Amino acid sequence: MWSGRHGPAWAIKGLYFWGRLMARGAFGRSVFATALGLGLAGASAASAQVLSIGDDGAVTTYSGPAVHTDESVALIAPPAPAQLTRIPSEEMGRLIQESSARHAVPAPIVEAVAWQESRFNHAAVSSKGARGVMQLLPTTASDLGVDPSDLRGNIDGGAAYLAQQLRRFGDVKLALAAYNAGPKAVERYGGVPPYAETQSYVRAIMARLAATAAVGAGAP
Repeated sequence: MWSGRHGPAWAIKGLYFWGRLMARGAFGRSVFATALGLGLAGASAASAQVLSIGDDGAVTTYSGPAVHTDESVALIAPPAPAQLTRIPSEEMGRLIQESSARHAVPAPIVEAVAWQESRFNHAAVSSKGARGVMQLLPTTASDLGVDPSDLRGNIDGGAAYLAQQLRRFGDVKLALAAYNAGPKAVERYGGVPPYAETQSYVRAIMARLAATAAVGAGAP
């Protein structure tokens, strides 16, 4: 994972729809309503931020009340069960949910990044010194104000960094590419960098997201 700066923390107000995530890297139109400072004193439901992920993966944020989404979007590819053979522990799953809510990043995205980065192994350390389930570099963790050796801090730092990249690029694939190769590389190439590792990284995460959506779509 690349380094970045700490951005403002957002919290989920309501997540009404995720399960119609489209396969092949395309997202069913989903809207995530968030409120700044939810759970803190003085939080107001009237002051909401809405994170919309469109059919093409583009991310849009705007102010408004909590909204429901169109759930008529159909999945266009079958699930890939092999993509879901590893799942986070109960504690890790809870921390992913909490950090996702705090930073207004859909939990399936944070979970998919954790899976790709470390296969949910918090003891993982890369050759470049990236640590933990979200593979935070020491400089990144310092910028984010988290302890990468602490499971909660590691996940929260990764979610915060993902939120930064989603706001910066307004596109899920570009945010994932920035997490892997760094935002400057994404800006330099005007898209997902032509690095084999980064191209594979983005494809793998999008495939897991599609598989997650397929499983969710089949739930009662």
